[in-house]
Amino acid sequence: MSQGPRSGLYAVSTALLAMSRHLEVRDVLKTIVASARELLDAQYAALGVPDDHGGFAQFVVDGVSDAQWKAIGPLPRQHGILAAMLSEARPERLADVREDPRFEGWPSAHPDMSDFLGLPIRDGDETIGALFLANKRRPTGDDSSASGAHACGFTEDDEELLTILAQHAAIALTNARLYERSRELTIAEERSRLAHELHDAVSQKLFSLRLTAQAAATLVDRDPSRAKGELQHVASLAAEAADELRAAVVELRPAALDEDGLVATLRTHIQVLDRAHSARVTFAGRGVRALPASQEEAMLRVAQEALHNALRHSGAARVDVTVEKRGPGAVLHVVDDGSGFDPTATRNAGRHLGLVSMRDRASGVGGRLTVQSAPGKGTTIEMEVPGG
Repeated sequence: MSQGPRSGLYAVSTALLAMSRHLEVRDVLKTIVASARELLDAQYAALGVPDDHGGFAQFVVDGVSDAQWKAIGPLPRQHGILAAMLSEARPERLADVREDPRFEGWPSAHPDMSDFLGLPIRDGDETIGALFLANKRRPTGDDSSASGAHACGFTEDDEELLTILAQHAAIALTNARLYERSRELTIAEERSRLAHELHDAVSQKLFSLRLTAQAAATLVDRDPSRAKGELQHVASLAAEAADELRAAVVELRPAALDEDGLVATLRTHIQVLDRAHSARVTFAGRGVRALPASQEEAMLRVAQEALHNALRHSGAARVDVTVEKRGPGAVLHVVDDGSGFDPTATRNAGRHLGLVSMRDRASGVGGRLTVQSAPGKGTTIEMEVPGG
């Protein structure tokens, strides 16, 4: 097999382990592309997942800077060599992709490519992606391309190696899709549970409100003082019902993590809470880059639980939320000036405040959660995640 900077069984094993380590589709795609480019010592690598409309649902590149990628413009369509790989489901190894009759050009900002090795990623009879490499790096002093016509830098051994990588990539990508589907079903089940809780809680509040209002109506003429008390109870029940609705709407609202990222999603979430509650709720994000999706989701859910506790149970006048970079990962702080509690007092208190579930969420993504609180001293929830 080709003798690149990292060749042989060890390099293949490392690439396969890297692919199996990720569960998110986007992370798997990035790992496949980076592993292929390094393993076969190419200047560029890319992987496209086709959609049903002649384009690509996802397209991941390695070896192209962010500025270059932005200048290239929209995602490519399924045409030329890419279309051939998808439709004919066979490898393509070309000395110069620009000389192939199927080549249809590329945008002006696109890097220049010559040597080309591409093949489909298949799951059974279905083609689920197209993986390709370009510009095989040549040993120093090799001027075989100086005359313009040259043999392809990618060899049959390279093609065999990439085929092995693509076969395992199909498994990793299929597993990642199944994981994401499973997570979607879990979220759907959670939303259904919340909907039932909303129905039960608010229905009970509204039923009590109706009975109390009827009692006040019968008392208004013969006992105005008692009627006034009942009306005050009506106001209290109405406020509680409104709180239940706000909390449920916030929880049921789908978090736009995939599109907006953790910082933007948290900022929007907290703006809603700040408008809905009398307490002042603030947010600050400091230098946080994208984290693995599972860590971002866990951090968002812990923040929501901590905010729920602060706004519903602590009587806080102010809640401050910050997310900031810490090493390769990030740390979340939710600080309130409420009544506080003794974290070690009883297990029941911890379960009531969701501390057990918050710790489980943190540990489930390799993070840790700490709680600092005391009666009359407010509460600080800190969650740290390691990053990717």
